[in-house]
Amino acid sequence: MNNELLIGLVSISDRAASGVYEDKGIPALQEWFGAALSTPWKMVTRLIPDEQPVIEQTLKDLVDNEKCQLVLTTGGTGPAPRDVTPEATLAVADKVMPGFGEQMRQVSLKYVPTAILSRQVGVVRKQALILNLPGQPKAIKETLDGVFAAVPYCMDLIGGPYIETHENVIKVFRPKSAVRPK
Repeated sequence: MNNELLIGLVSISDRAASGVYEDKGIPALQEWFGAALSTPWKMVTRLIPDEQPVIEQTLKDLVDNEKCQLVLTTGGTGPAPRDVTPEATLAVADKVMPGFGEQMRQVSLKYVPTAILSRQVGVVRKQALILNLPGQPKAIKETLDGVFAAVPYCMDLIGGPYIETHENVIKVFRPKSAVRPK
């Protein structure tokens, strides 16, 4: 059985997608996963505009065709009219995982009062977990530090690969019965 994790990383920004400025979301995600994961992993990246049909199609493609087991979006989760990432994510979901959105906002509220404006969601599509993250590199790291401990066990439950991490970066939580011997 292949235990390699395939992660889809999607940066959602009109300006970055059109080349007005350099995307910093995907590099921040790559850096975090490079430090955190001890499990073999690969990534598929996309840089797309804030257009709901494009976001929906990208998420479907990453899960259904590319076979990503974990998909992380960055950007497009605020209250502005162009912020439609949560709507697109919910439109492709089989199950909503409200605890992820709740916890991501709780983590961010420790740093900025405007975290209450975030509409991030977590969902399951087929055997993949999709999480909406903030757009700023510092906030991406803070959010992943605050929620990723639960992601590997979620992946176990939905049929994804067994994910392990470098415990000095992030310690995974699993019930004792779900821990595999080293």
